[in-house]
Order: sequence, then C-alpha cells, then structure tokens
Amino acid sequence: MTTHIALRPSFAELVDLWAPVRQVGTGFQFTEGPVWHPKAHDLLFSDMPGDVRRRFDGQGIREAMRPANKCNGMTYDAELNLIVCEHATSTLVRERPDGRREVVASHFDGLELNSPNDVCVKSDGAIYFSDPWYGRMPVYGVERPRQLGFQGVYRVPPGGGPPQLLVDRFLFDQPNGLCFSPDEKRLYVNDTVKHLIRVFDVGAGGGLGNGRVFASNIVSATEPGVPDGMKCDALGNVWLSAPGGIWVYAPDGRLIGKLRIPELVSNLTWGGPDWRTLYITATHSVYAVPVKVGPRNEPYMRAGQLAPAAAQPAPFAAAATISRSGAKLAEPGYAIDPMRCALIIQDMQNDVVMDGGAFASSGSPAHCREQNAIANAKRLAEAARARGVMVIHVWFVVEPGAPGVTANAPLFEGLIDAKAMVRGTWGAAPVPGLEPHAGDQVVEKTRMSAWEGTRLETMLKAAGRDFVIVTGAWTNMSIEHTARTGADKGFYMVVPEDCCSTMNDEWHIAAVNYAIQNVAMVTRADDLIAALS
Repeated sequence: MTTHIALRPSFAELVDLWAPVRQVGTGFQFTEGPVWHPKAHDLLFSDMPGDVRRRFDGQGIREAMRPANKCNGMTYDAELNLIVCEHATSTLVRERPDGRREVVASHFDGLELNSPNDVCVKSDGAIYFSDPWYGRMPVYGVERPRQLGFQGVYRVPPGGGPPQLLVDRFLFDQPNGLCFSPDEKRLYVNDTVKHLIRVFDVGAGGGLGNGRVFASNIVSATEPGVPDGMKCDALGNVWLSAPGGIWVYAPDGRLIGKLRIPELVSNLTWGGPDWRTLYITATHSVYAVPVKVGPRNEPYMRAGQLAPAAAQPAPFAAAATISRSGAKLAEPGYAIDPMRCALIIQDMQNDVVMDGGAFASSGSPAHCREQNAIANAKRLAEAARARGVMVIHVWFVVEPGAPGVTANAPLFEGLIDAKAMVRGTWGAAPVPGLEPHAGDQVVEKTRMSAWEGTRLETMLKAAGRDFVIVTGAWTNMSIEHTARTGADKGFYMVVPEDCCSTMNDEWHIAAVNYAIQNVAMVTRADDLIAALS
C-alpha cells in the first residue's frame, strides 16, 4: 500500500494522502469522457474501442448507448443537454434529453474536423473543444485519411455557428484536455505529444491570447501516462491525467502533488451528491477517490442546483475600512453567486425590536431605528428573492409557559418571566415588513444560535447554499453565535451591519470584532445587493 504524493504541503488540503482508490467497475477496453449528471446523480463514460457508452448510478454499471460513434470527451451545457465528442464521425454533437441529436461542429473551412476529443462549456454558452486526430487511428476511432493538415482548438459561439480556430494552426501537435479557470479568465489546453500544458487569457469576445507554457516535462521513464484529460478545481488548481495517475498543479504552475492510480489514467471528473468524489477513467477500469475540494463551478452544475459547496474561495474584497461600529467593513466590488447564497432574517420579532415588546427596555428598538435595520433588511430580502437567493426566517418561539427552555442565563430567565415570544402572540410575530413571502422558509429555535436544535444546516446543504448572509437582532448574541457556528460548519458567513439591530452597541464592539472579523465578512445592504446582481 502506498500513499499519494504531496510535493508541497498544500496538496494535503485537497486530498487525504491515504485516500482510498475504489474501483467502480472494470473489464473495459479503454474508458474515457466521464461526466456526472447533477440531477440524475449518475456517471456517464465511454469505452471507445468497444464503441459503447455506459452509465454508473451507484447501484451498478449498464449500457447507455451502443454503438456510440466511439465517443470521447463529454460534458453538459447549462440546459443539461449532453455535448459529445465523436471520434468515428469527426463531429461534436448535442444530445437533448428527448433524444434529438444536433450537430454542433463537423467542418472547418469546408474540410472535415480531425476528431473532436475534449470539450468544455463557458458560462455564456460558448463551447470550446480540441481536435487532434486520434479518432482517425485504429482502435480509438476509424482509420481514414485526414482532411485538415493541422490539429487545432476551436470555439463555437453561444447560439451556434461555424467553429472558430482560436490558436495558431501549428502551435499544438495533439491538443487534448482543456478546462477553464474558476473565473473563466484563463483556458488551459494540454498537448499529449509535447508533454505540456499551455494557458491562454480569455478575451471579452471569447478569443484566446497571451498563450504561454503553464507546465512542461509531464513525462516519466518509469511510469505509463501522458497528458490527457484535465479539470480545474474550485481553488484554481489544475488536475491532469499524467504518468502514474493524476498530477495536480497550483494556479502559479507549481506541481504540488500526485494522486496514485493503479492503471494508466485517461480522464477525470467530479461528482457525487456533494461534489467531493473524483471519478477517474483508466485503461480497463473506472475509479473513485474522495477529495476535500470541489470542482470549478461549471454551468451544468448550476443547472442542477447542486453547485459545489464550501470549496470555492469566497469572492470577498480583501480591502476593508472601519465602520462606525468598530468592526472591519469590506470594501464594495466583490461578487456573490446568488445560487450559492441564503439570507437569514433572525429574531426580527415584535418582542425583540418593537416598542412595547418584552425586550424594549434593552434599547433594541432604538438601535434598530438608528440602523434603519428593518427597512434595510426588507430591501435586501426583496433583492435576494428576485435573484434566486434562499430566504430563511429564524424565529425564537416558545409554547405557553416556555416548556423546555432552561433558565440557565439571565436572558432566558427574562423571557420566561415576561411571557415573551409565545407562539400565536403579537410578541412572537415578525415585525411589519419582514413577514415571510411565498417560497421563503421558516426555522424555529429556542436558543440563541440559529443552528442549535434546528433543521437549518440540512436545509442549506440540500439546496447547495454555502454563502449565508445573517441579518437580525441581538447582534452580540444571536448574530455572533450564528456566525461563529456557521463558520465552524464550513459556511461563508456574511453580516450586513446596517441590517442588524444592535451592531453599534459599544458594549459588545470587542465581541463583534473578535467573532465577526475572524469568521465573517462585514458589509452593508447596498453593497450586498450590488454583489448579488
């Protein structure tokens, strides 16, 4: 038994060095093109020499198509249509769920493509693919003469059209695997024969420029394997089939580790319900390895509403100013993916923040008015709903007599004595303007933290939401507890200070600074609304 190889300490943060390599299936001739369906939760892969496409659904492997035109690379577009590179027909096709088959690209300058090999889809719908001539060789394709005198990399514009050649005709010997960086500002393309990876800047119009060598000398005298399939993870690391298994490169091009696989590897993809399983196609088998990092958030993953969670770095601004509460305030200009985001409206109930409520003497209503917290939270909630953000109301609710609430703290003693937050009363009701809307969720609690004894975590993970915006009352108690615990659970916590009722209370500035500066981004409602646009 051997471990995977960490050439730099950061590799151990991506995968356990003793992570098991599980054989999903074997007995194939040569497997390729793995892709995971985010809704069906199954893996498609091709056995090119056998001319069959197979499906693995966790229960077993069965045939999905035969013949399959010796298909190679596969992916889905944002509508979950299957995009397939066919060696036998030298064609890139789109297969719709209803069975329709459409040609995406087959010719360049009136001549047949060599054999589309690997493919990826950009967020704007453009399709990028490589075109070596392996599909015109025996075994892996159908032997026949080539019409083009070069092997290129192409782009099909959003909405379709003739393929556009993106690189110099003779730059690549055999272009093979290709993938985007997480922000889609770079495209990586490897060359199997030259044993290297090139990287290009992606222009505003989708073209490629500033090509340079990203990694080279991907070869071994003792272990079989060549650059072939390639994917980018959520942190920008590049995972490449290579000698001995999979080599992983940091975004700056440094080789940081190697995943040891017992057969020659052809390709890889992420899958599983939490996108933490790396599926690997090899010579005669398909393998699965648990990993700690998820993939680049591909368009088809978003379509499944199960986008990789908690692996991508939070797109927060690094710079900060000091707000009047004394907490560090993030500068505007960051961006947050609405489909990864949830908004919590916590403890915004009459007893807490309204005059006449059970806790009005705490000064909470006055602080709430000073912050304009109710109106700001309402604006943020409206913008969130319009952009597909999950909105969750967290209410402190007890039954008459407060059974089950322990009087182990002054706050809980006061709640019991004041008969506060009782279900069905005015005090427990949400404040005007922050009532639940159709599609919102409600979570009830009996402690300060929104997580304690509730279904909040299950709800967020089921929806693939790993960015959590926390608004509400009792900042130094509820907000702080919720932010701390959420960070411990692996969520990115965001606190808009002007949507909290007591963020400016000097008594707890030190606590807020300690808790929030270390586990959450502090921002404002307007900046969050802009970040979600």
